[in-house]
Amino acid sequence: MRILLGADQYPEYINGAATFTARLAGGLAARGHTVDLVWPSVDGRPHYGFDAGVRVHRVSSLRLPTSAAIRTSTPWAVSREVRAILGFARPDVVHVQSHFALGRALVRSAKAAGLPVLATNHFMPENLTHHVPLLRHASRPAARAAWNDLARVYRAADAITAPTERAVQLLAAATDLPRAEAVSCGIDLDRFRPAGPASVEPATLLFVGRLEQEKHVDDLLRAFARVPVTQGARLEVVGMGSQRAELEALARQLALAGRVLFRGAVSDDELLRAYQRATVFVMPGTAELQSLATLEAMAAGCPVVAADAMALPHLVGHGDNGYLVRPGDLPGLADALGALLADAPLRRRMGAASRARAARHQLTATLTAFEDRYAALSGLPLPTRVAPADAELLLAS
Repeated sequence: MRILLGADQYPEYINGAATFTARLAGGLAARGHTVDLVWPSVDGRPHYGFDAGVRVHRVSSLRLPTSAAIRTSTPWAVSREVRAILGFARPDVVHVQSHFALGRALVRSAKAAGLPVLATNHFMPENLTHHVPLLRHASRPAARAAWNDLARVYRAADAITAPTERAVQLLAAATDLPRAEAVSCGIDLDRFRPAGPASVEPATLLFVGRLEQEKHVDDLLRAFARVPVTQGARLEVVGMGSQRAELEALARQLALAGRVLFRGAVSDDELLRAYQRATVFVMPGTAELQSLATLEAMAAGCPVVAADAMALPHLVGHGDNGYLVRPGDLPGLADALGALLADAPLRRRMGAASRARAARHQLTATLTAFEDRYAALSGLPLPTRVAPADAELLLAS
């Protein structure tokens, strides 16, 4: 099939939706499909190239006025560029990951050209409002407006998916869109794997994600300050975002400067090593429609302490592969971290359970599930497969 993927998120700004889109594109290309991938340029200028068998189109962009780290496409330029890309790619199906300027232009242009559109939602209003100061003081009206805006764009799609059943439920409650289907973002179990039996000193707590308000890394720092120094643990924070300087200052204020390491953005190989040396993975975010970082940590065999919020309970079973903690419960978060740091057999049991739970989300199954949907929308025959049962495993989970 000829498949065009588009996302307003892009890999230079570390983001789960962009990571998923890149892995989906690479996986589909490896299966023999012709894949075009469209997302904003990081330098503002449009350009074209190849990456691992994928034809990559970077469209014109500018920096978001309220966040120097984020680029967005300009509606007046991207519509023209999208029409040209569609003419070049001649896709059988268009799959968008967002409803902002680029996703909106792709949906509009694809429908005008008579092409089927699949839309996946990775968005929550909390992902947007902290980047726009005026919206922070009117969060409820802003959320309603954001959901209504998404619905206006996605209403034109021929099918909608979301990463988890919880994400499907949220979309149904917030909009009048037809019910979406749950399809996991998936994980490559061969790549994200445990390091082996070698012990790691010192014990390491790990957070991976954007350093933004909805991730609540400040709560993690305050809870970590309650963990006794005698347990000998350090905290690694991987990721970039607008709150980095503020969080580093908070770590100094809490006398954690020698126990917390802010690593910033890291390479794929460095990220894998960070998961493999982690004693416990921590995800305090409250706006997770799946949390690809949590899924990666689970595949690497990490026990997880996560916020009991949004879709995280889909990944973390309390008492099975980790603990769920009520958001904002700093003593509870500190106790959960301390309990795992103090009990190596418990960590091994929960780490094995994490790996088993991650196996329900294999990337091969995700690729198969989307191939099925592309074929159904385009009317093309299903590709020949070696292991079609993978899709049944994914949907059953």
